[in-house]
Amino acid sequence: MSGSEPMNRLLERRRAGVILHPTSLPGPGPVGRIGAEAWRFLDWMHAGGFSVWQLLPINPPHRDGSPYACVSAFAGDVRLIDLESLVETGWLTPAQARMPLGQALSEARRHLEANDGDWLEYTEFARAQAHWLDDFALFVVIKRLQGDRPWWAWPEPLRQRARPRLEQLRAEMSEALEAVRFAQFVFFRQWHALRAQANARDILLLGDMPIFVAHDSADVWAHPEDFDLDVNGQPRTVAGVPPDYFSETGQRWGNPHYRWDRMAEQGYEWWLRRIEWALNGLDALRIDHFRAFEAYWSIPVDEPTAIGGHWEPGPGASFFEALLKRFGELPLLAEDLGVITPPVTALREQFGLPGMKILQFAFDGGPDNPYLPEHHVERGVVYTGTHDNDTTLGWFEGLSPVDQERVLQRLGAAPEAMPGALIRTAFESCARLAVIPMQDALELDGGHRMNTPSTTEGNWAWRFDWDQVDPERTQQLRHLNEATGRIEAA
Repeated sequence: MSGSEPMNRLLERRRAGVILHPTSLPGPGPVGRIGAEAWRFLDWMHAGGFSVWQLLPINPPHRDGSPYACVSAFAGDVRLIDLESLVETGWLTPAQARMPLGQALSEARRHLEANDGDWLEYTEFARAQAHWLDDFALFVVIKRLQGDRPWWAWPEPLRQRARPRLEQLRAEMSEALEAVRFAQFVFFRQWHALRAQANARDILLLGDMPIFVAHDSADVWAHPEDFDLDVNGQPRTVAGVPPDYFSETGQRWGNPHYRWDRMAEQGYEWWLRRIEWALNGLDALRIDHFRAFEAYWSIPVDEPTAIGGHWEPGPGASFFEALLKRFGELPLLAEDLGVITPPVTALREQFGLPGMKILQFAFDGGPDNPYLPEHHVERGVVYTGTHDNDTTLGWFEGLSPVDQERVLQRLGAAPEAMPGALIRTAFESCARLAVIPMQDALELDGGHRMNTPSTTEGNWAWRFDWDQVDPERTQQLRHLNEATGRIEAA
């Protein structure tokens, strides 16, 4: 790319960040919420010297809870709504805030309808986001009426989006559709308040966007022409990755592939809207599975594992040129893990996108291992591990004694120094941004892992508790941030 590289606010200066999905915040209920506990977490981050909060996708998951296979690529996860915050805004009474979410939001909507200013704010949101919100509301309501069956199992008029049937539904289910739209309004209103609180503390929100979307999603139902489907709505091929560090048989994710040829003809408009909407509530965005933009692993739908797949060309540079033309900058982080070829690296570097280095991967092989600190670059992001890794303490305890000794020798550390030794190595890296999972900040073992790839049970449920947060440990992290130039010393 000629001229200066696109601006990336993640790399303006040396920073440190923490990975924590909002569902992992403390508090009542089955998942964390983006209210007082989230703001308290921001205070903890600021006290520890951290200035990037890295999140997993905040879209609504299916029943398995995975934020990487969601009901919508645009909608927010309304489970995160904090009803107590609606008491502070005067939209609910304390008693109403103790109601189930749907009932409480109905009460809040009735309050807004009586307040012209607040109701206008909602109607403006619904109008501006109608390009995805109307289809999402229909999808949610129909799915409920159909007993949660996937869209391809719906009656043909609904599956094929027959206009007379959808118009009939809009009339018959207007109240239910309005409830879905209003819940999204409340979610994003609270999300923007959270981002304002973060930015006021000099903390950036780094979001996460899976490249693929779930087959059973509003996006595929509303735009089947953009996906490689047969006449019955079934994928011809599905996404995944070949055998790698995580799995000997690879990973068969099952997402339908895009029809990149058609998307290119449309100027990638769906993607541009998706990224524009995401960046409306975030400061930067990690693009999960970046390498698929250069080439993606295409698995025949009847293959039970990923072994029988093959590489197909992705959209390449034309996609990022469209982004650059629309946004003028690319505040993106490329998740470039796995099978990375020179063309993938060239595409990432052509557009000045930082890549990722995972220190837990650094100790296999010889001195040419790309994750070793001597191979890091300033325009990059280093991690001890990510949400897909074991905690650093769990990872270390799972190594053989010989491998443990090799790691300790490389780090110049004693056994009891883990995970601190790996955290220090990350912070000392030349990479502008160093990120650790909250589990590593709290020095937790493998029993606190967030996700184990290629498994479907026991994931996405981890939450921390404030009793696990040691003020002395917080100060140690702050001193480490100061010593490694990731914040200015007080």
